[in-house]
Amino acid sequence: MELGKRELGRTGLRVSRLGFGAATLGNVYGTVKEEDGISSVHEAFRCGINFFDTSPYYGNAMGEQVLGKALTSLNVPREDFVVSSKCGRYSDGFDFTAERVVRSVDESLQRLNLTYIDIMLCHDIEFASLDQALILPKLVISETIPALLKLKENGKIHFIGISGLPLKIFHTVLDRVPPGTLDVVLSYCHYNLVNCLLGESLPYLLSKGVGVINASPMCMGLLTEKGPPIWHPGQVELKALTLEC
Repeated sequence: MELGKRELGRTGLRVSRLGFGAATLGNVYGTVKEEDGISSVHEAFRCGINFFDTSPYYGNAMGEQVLGKALTSLNVPREDFVVSSKCGRYSDGFDFTAERVVRSVDESLQRLNLTYIDIMLCHDIEFASLDQALILPKLVISETIPALLKLKENGKIHFIGISGLPLKIFHTVLDRVPPGTLDVVLSYCHYNLVNCLLGESLPYLLSKGVGVINASPMCMGLLTEKGPPIWHPGQVELKALTLEC
């Protein structure tokens, strides 16, 4: 099967239409042996997948570590694959301060065994304690993004983006930063068999010049035969219905 590639927004990156989400390498959806995880990355690459997405949040950085080992052992030129990672969300909570973001990128580079990361996303920027919810976008705009822009200038990352579940969070940030500041947005669980709301936001996002990554087309396990993990936030009725189908 020919997956084909397309350009991601205005980044110039040519990525496979189907990407590899490395949350599984961090045992987010169940235990995966390291050797099996590495083999899955190799098989994905053999099948034409060249885009790999991860985060230090996945399995307390295990997702990045295993992906790094897998990509290193491919023994292919660096330009043959595209890596997206994230900052701001960690196993011990959220921290979008500039100081933590700079340190986070260095840690991710080390775990991934890379000299640069193609795309760095601010991870789930809508999640924070209730008393911080109203100021979180302000912190992302005033500290996180400027810190990432500096890292982009020195070559540690090549492109910047944001991720989140509520689609309105993209509007909140994109309407408050200069055009061209952000290169990519990652939306998850909003374009699949049970939810296609992302389609309604595409004209706006495209008008902002950002590439759009549609993550978790299986809706975090909801649309799999095994069913969603116990932590899945979906309603009980929806979980039961999808298991019946």
